Amino acid sequence: MNETLTPVVLAGGSGSRLWPLSRQHYPKQFLALGGQGDDAVPASLLQQTLRRLHGLPLAPPVVVGSESHRFLLAEQLREAGVGDATLLLEPEGRNTAPAIACAALHARLGGGDPLLLVLPADHLIENVSSFQDSVAAATTLAAAGELVTFGVVPEYAETGYGYVQRGEALGAAGYRLMRFVEKPDRATAEGYLASGDYLWNSGMFMFRASRYLDELAARHPAMLAACRVAVEGAREDLDFLRLDAEAFRQSPADSIDYAVMEHASRAAVVPLDAGWSDIGGFQALWEASPKDACGNAVRGDVQLHDCSGLLVHAEERLVSALGVEDLVIIETQDTVLVVDRRRSQEVKTLVEGLLAAGREEPVHHPRVHRPWGSYQAIERGQRYQVKHITVAPGGRLSRQLHHHRAEHWVVVSGTARVSLGERVFMLSENESTYIPIGEPHRLENPGKIPLELIEVQSGSYLGEDDIVRFEDSYGRDGSNS
Repeated sequence: MNETLTPVVLAGGSGSRLWPLSRQHYPKQFLALGGQGDDAVPASLLQQTLRRLHGLPLAPPVVVGSESHRFLLAEQLREAGVGDATLLLEPEGRNTAPAIACAALHARLGGGDPLLLVLPADHLIENVSSFQDSVAAATTLAAAGELVTFGVVPEYAETGYGYVQRGEALGAAGYRLMRFVEKPDRATAEGYLASGDYLWNSGMFMFRASRYLDELAARHPAMLAACRVAVEGAREDLDFLRLDAEAFRQSPADSIDYAVMEHASRAAVVPLDAGWSDIGGFQALWEASPKDACGNAVRGDVQLHDCSGLLVHAEERLVSALGVEDLVIIETQDTVLVVDRRRSQEVKTLVEGLLAAGREEPVHHPRVHRPWGSYQAIERGQRYQVKHITVAPGGRLSRQLHHHRAEHWVVVSGTARVSLGERVFMLSENESTYIPIGEPHRLENPGKIPLELIEVQSGSYLGEDDIVRFEDSYGRDGSNS
């Protein structure tokens, strides 16, 4: 495989079937899930997606993500050592076909016509070598003008995945793509498995940028026109490239399967047998996780006795269970979920009910990420709130004031530079300062290690929108972004 590939990583999803681990503002692509070995540094699914490309001939990746996740995206790419990616921001999700169209248009801006390797950011693949072998096979077909999808060799009759049907062999690389089929019932899935002609639909693709755009022009010209204007009107903002919001919202919303692949003039499928999972729910997470002799998959501080088939995830506290089986038990700072593992796909319905009731737990993660670091609420009362704040090395909050609350900062570790009114001073470990109501202030980390501090807020109103910004290093306006 000699031709350079441009990875297009689709990182804009916000799935709800893994709630409360996954939230709208902290979806599963940013979570460290699946078996990672005792010596592995925990990596998110997004970071794992980028890591498994190492060794392939690559151009800088294009990562398509949501504007609301932009700083989280940038931080995870920095952690993964990916400094040359284009972060293409969608103002809102319009499904995969427009996202890929914008990435393809961007990839062609310099006059080239690269091969695009399109990968969802939230999949798990255990055998990287087998994955790269399939990529090499797909490169042969894509370079010859085929629109290629990867079909996962099925391990059993799965009813939770869509399938693709393969046709005649196209040399040793793959097969003619016959059709896509929706998630089948049990009997149909068993028939697919027995025939040997059906593969799970992975949602991964490879094609020449121009081939995809030509197919889109023939079948969905309005989508292509909207995406073209969105890319032409894109503007740089710090580390990001923001698509023109008004133009992008004019694009019809559709998946690449329906918009292009099902009707493409030349389409192929390459088998993938690499321990793939889309981690589409807790059942899939249990299957992909290491288990003890009783089939229990656990993470965190967990104590079990006479239990089997459990998936237990403990983040903050000890979780104990006795004499139960086939349950999912998820404990986070703000929620506890207990569900029959065989019904875990129904968690989405539970989340919909919580959203309808106006609950914030499906939306917000306890740890809120900002461009300068993060904060996590520890305790809240009627007129007070306690937060744990982490400021990354070189990070600086906006210069701001609050009309309704005062703040008391206590440095736990690291060094803080504080601007308070006209004064600028340093605080070290175990030192503190008081921020009166209405006083302009700023917090910075001039050191080389994270700054950790405890913030105690007190006042009549403690909402995040009680912020008046005077200066911000990250181009933010408004009150709570």
